[in-house]
Amino acid sequence: MPATASVSHRAPRRRPPVGRAVAVLVLVAVAALIPLLGPSVALRDTGEARAPGTGGITFLRAVVFAALCVQLGEVFATRLARRVPGAPLHRAPRGWAAYAAWAGCAAALGLATVVANGNLVPQRLADLDIGRLYDSRDGWLALLEVNAFIAAALCARSRRPSAGALPLAAVILAEALRAHPPVEDSALVGSGLTLVHLTCGALWAGGLLHVLRMLRRWRTTSPEEGLAVLGLYARVAAVLFAAITVTGCFSTLRRMPPGTVMDQLTETAYGRTLLAKVLVVAVVAVLALLARQRLRGTGAPLRAYVPARGEVAALGVVVALSALLTAVPVPIRW
Repeated sequence: MPATASVSHRAPRRRPPVGRAVAVLVLVAVAALIPLLGPSVALRDTGEARAPGTGGITFLRAVVFAALCVQLGEVFATRLARRVPGAPLHRAPRGWAAYAAWAGCAAALGLATVVANGNLVPQRLADLDIGRLYDSRDGWLALLEVNAFIAAALCARSRRPSAGALPLAAVILAEALRAHPPVEDSALVGSGLTLVHLTCGALWAGGLLHVLRMLRRWRTTSPEEGLAVLGLYARVAAVLFAAITVTGCFSTLRRMPPGTVMDQLTETAYGRTLLAKVLVVAVVAVLALLARQRLRGTGAPLRAYVPARGEVAALGVVVALSALLTAVPVPIRW
């Protein structure tokens, strides 16, 4: 008897439209250019002085934030997937947490050298005073971030990678305390708002990234389970977005009193950066709503993957703008 030809049941892979690929590349390019050009654009004609090394600090801070997003997102998305019956966790995408942790460690170490030089970018090795890292609050926080990222990298390679959430929580706490020094009015309130804002933002961006990686990995073998994970994420993301919005509004009013907000949004570097971030977040929200509508629609729910992918790319721009927001001068309370 003639041999029966084997028939493949794998769905054919379609090439993504050129326009969609170009749009993603543009968003990635914008995120990469923000540390390079962002400080100059934000400070132009504001009368505010630009601190030396603002672009480099913005880049390092962006790497720290991105590392947090990737690692927390993997832990978050994996826990969501465990709630879906039949989800093939043994075929989950390869983790990026360890690579992200070492990248975050390198960036945190770079920021620690700035603290060791009196919050100035060092020009040579002799500029560093290691004693400043042990004798100052900023130095302790910088060292805490470096060591926490090392611990997170080790956890990522262990049998319980979810344990990395604990050292990552220490990084977020250090960032919240660093952003609000004790000389600031109601510094603990500001640190609390930043703690919630940064945690929810990292879970939102990083969780979506890993969920989409799962959906892509399972698109031919377990598409229903992948969509179920995306649906769970969408419900939690709505709560995360609400928390981000509330904490962001209160943090803005702490930096800029209500009567000065409109003026400072256009006349200060902090306000311009914040305005750009709000506009991009609005685009992200529209893409998230579109993805949710497609996910619940009667048509092919896999169409939700397209706006969700645009959403995660736009969130990369938000991460870069958030890093720039920490590097530009804090507005004066008029």
